[in-house]
Amino acid sequence: MILTLKDATFTGDILNKIQILVKNERTTVKDLISARVEAEVKNYNEKLPEYFKGLVQPTEAEKTLNGFRLKKRKSIDVEKQILIALDAFQKNGFFILIDDQQAESLEQEVLVGANTEVHFVKLTQLVGG
Repeated sequence: MILTLKDATFTGDILNKIQILVKNERTTVKDLISARVEAEVKNYNEKLPEYFKGLVQPTEAEKTLNGFRLKKRKSIDVEKQILIALDAFQKNGFFILIDDQQAESLEQEVLVGANTEVHFVKLTQLVGG
């Protein structure tokens, strides 16, 4: 089954959409994150565009308004990127809403179907003191 994942703001604005293949209707939050990162890294590695528009920042990349810019255009290691994303989830770098319910842990089981809505909401640090 194809599932569309959306990056959203706190106000509900959609910033990005990515489609992933889900093998079973019963999956885990960890599997959703891993499939998402794998799909976006694969898309990037096939084309090597100037900017990587992914869930988390790759090593040796700088954050810009257009996404993450790698110092040299080269393939991104998918396994390393998945580990960074899983760690970011556990450290509250982003949260996931599945049908308006917040995912609590990586091992949480999720029942997905054709109408399941999955939103990734990135947290931004406040500037100032």
